[in-house]
Amino acid sequence: MGLRTGASLLLARDPEAAARHAAEVLGRLRGLATKVGQMVSYVDGFIPEEHREHFEAALRGLRCAAPCSEPEQVMRLVEQELGAPIDQLYAEFETEPFASASIGQVHRARLADGRHVAVKVQHPGIEPAIDADLANGATLEGILSLLSPKVLDSRRIYNELAQRIREELDYTLEAKRQRQFARIHHGDASIRVPRVVPERSARRVLTSELMRGHSFEWAVAQPPELRRQFASVLWRFVFRGNLVGGVFNADPHPGNYLFGEDGSVTFLDYGCVQPIGRERLRDARRLHLAARQRDEQQFRQRCVKILGTRGGSYETAALAHSRMTMEPLFASPFHVTREFVAQMVKNVFELKGQLFADDKSFTSIPEGILFMNRLHFGFYSVLARLDTCVDYRAVEDEFCRDAQIPELVA
Repeated sequence: MGLRTGASLLLARDPEAAARHAAEVLGRLRGLATKVGQMVSYVDGFIPEEHREHFEAALRGLRCAAPCSEPEQVMRLVEQELGAPIDQLYAEFETEPFASASIGQVHRARLADGRHVAVKVQHPGIEPAIDADLANGATLEGILSLLSPKVLDSRRIYNELAQRIREELDYTLEAKRQRQFARIHHGDASIRVPRVVPERSARRVLTSELMRGHSFEWAVAQPPELRRQFASVLWRFVFRGNLVGGVFNADPHPGNYLFGEDGSVTFLDYGCVQPIGRERLRDARRLHLAARQRDEQQFRQRCVKILGTRGGSYETAALAHSRMTMEPLFASPFHVTREFVAQMVKNVFELKGQLFADDKSFTSIPEGILFMNRLHFGFYSVLARLDTCVDYRAVEDEFCRDAQIPELVA
């Protein structure tokens, strides 16, 4: 509401002030509001083109510098979670965080054995705040369900959203997933996943090795060949995780990456991760294989099965959108642009219009697809800012051959 009122009043006469207002409101609210700000800061298509530059600049800080919690509260929470005084847990602990995001903030520390670590601590009080956000969202969902056809299945979609968000509050689960991604990419020197320190981790505290690297802003300013290498590594991380590991990290915003001068990328934050069911995984593998082979008919058949469409105008629109998301494989080598991403976002918004189509062909989003859309928007927006042309088919062919999974190779 603050964005709708304050920002809209300022927008016409001072877009820069409106953007600053948006950053202030979203940062202060934290939780889901900050996540909205993070997404708007780098995903094309949400903000009108003429105001995009102002909003991106103002909201960029929300990626890793959201408002911080009081040091005394943070240290008390760490001691409660780990069951000992700070000076017994860490040889050194910097009370000033070096990064802060929607759910927690990160502090540098050193263990007694000399290892330098990053300690992620939840903002005190963030769990009830997010519960309140989700309760308000459930109220809105109830209103939506009364106004829309039952085929939308809004309650099931909302519950899926709420489950993923609540999982981000459990750092024990995040630590497990972080180790899972490390196993998936083991042996790939260009993909770096921080090692978890389990004896210094709990539900609201996660200690990992301290990683070093450059920011996304540094990466996008590098020479073309290094940017091409970064984009290739990002594609490998995302789709090896999806197709080989059967999981995807649905929070690909730029603050979660550290870039190395050797072309390596460190991947941070494993809070929003979704497993892919066995049958869905098999279909996804065959879908990607069809795209790599440029087999339009097979691709269409796999899409229909995954999306559960039943013909009509909605199926036509949904298949067109799905086909666009795989254009980097069909047309490889491919240059993902910001205009390309903006069109993807526009297509999804237009799909909503099919809900009341005369042919009643609309089918609800299947379970697991909601966050895949978020992954596509965020991931492709990152690739667009790297502004490079990559042979994504060759990148995928290589790790698919290495995996030796029948559905991934011809």
